[in-house]
Amino acid sequence: MSSPLFPVILAGGKGERFWPLSRQDRPKQFLSLDGSSRSLLQSTAERLVKFAGEWNDLWVITSSQLGQGVQQQLPELPSQNLLTEPQGRDTAAAVAWASLEIQKRYGDDAIIGFFPSDHWIADPEAFKRTLDAASQLATSTEAIVTLGIKPTFPSTGYGYIEQGEKIGTFNELPAYHVNRFTEKPIREKAETFLSTGRYSWNSGMFVFRAGVVLKELYTHAPEIIEPLVKHGVDVYPQLPKKSIDYALMEKTNLVYVLPADFGWDDLGDWNAIERLLKKPDDHNVELATHVGLDTQGAIVYATDPEDVIVTIGLEDVVIVRDRNVTLIVNKERTQEIKQILKTLQSDPRFTDLL
Repeated sequence: MSSPLFPVILAGGKGERFWPLSRQDRPKQFLSLDGSSRSLLQSTAERLVKFAGEWNDLWVITSSQLGQGVQQQLPELPSQNLLTEPQGRDTAAAVAWASLEIQKRYGDDAIIGFFPSDHWIADPEAFKRTLDAASQLATSTEAIVTLGIKPTFPSTGYGYIEQGEKIGTFNELPAYHVNRFTEKPIREKAETFLSTGRYSWNSGMFVFRAGVVLKELYTHAPEIIEPLVKHGVDVYPQLPKKSIDYALMEKTNLVYVLPADFGWDDLGDWNAIERLLKKPDDHNVELATHVGLDTQGAIVYATDPEDVIVTIGLEDVVIVRDRNVTLIVNKERTQEIKQILKTLQSDPRFTDLL
């Protein structure tokens, strides 16, 4: 039987590649992108509360600008379990601070899981089985357990985890020592990864004992953990901005992977809407009033049901209408939305669009 898990939701992201729907006052995690009435953050919290058992065991870490929005979205969350970062310093600082706070309250043996706020999970029961397995591994071994996703296509947008030696089976799932992490590869390399059967997508979800991760942070990222222990959250603006993968996961020898298959998408950009919602016979994905002529492979979204979007002769585009902005972009170039936002940021005429 595994120990109780204290889930921590990482909810400080901006979700810029979902602009103009995602903006500073309404980031991606506050949005509903699957046609339901629940935001991504609410769906993530409800999924994890069922696993943890009660709201008192759930934690959220976010930016100070989003703290009030998180409270409005999750009124059941105890205020002492909401950590608001005074300045975003990437995931290494967030993991270190949340782990310290949980260790203070529950001790070194507390099992902690970290989960992005904006992922989609198709099979909650399979997800729970995987978390049970990760908790069992973290309880029985000095382990930092990553949840790997069995790849379904040679993605160039995800990082990859190469599995090494098998170290056992937990809740009927095999666990492996991690050989290495690889950043987003070119397509040819991604195809090679899939052909070996030894690689998983890096989901950004991981589980460990509080004492284990803090010890490893002291070893591999003292520039982050030591100032936090000495000075508390006030030191946040002086901390280096590093991802947890770069600061710890790629350096520690205690990292293991559980290749899992519970239906997953990180909802990285507008193309994710098509992966979630398009039916085999649909020409387009329409979350708007759309009248189209000779339009194929389009994703059409509007927040106002009275707005009508009319298209003629378009193919493989994303069209988003939100408030005072219309975005039209080829589906192959949605990653470049972040670049156009930099242009808007540099022009005072457009600050209200961000």
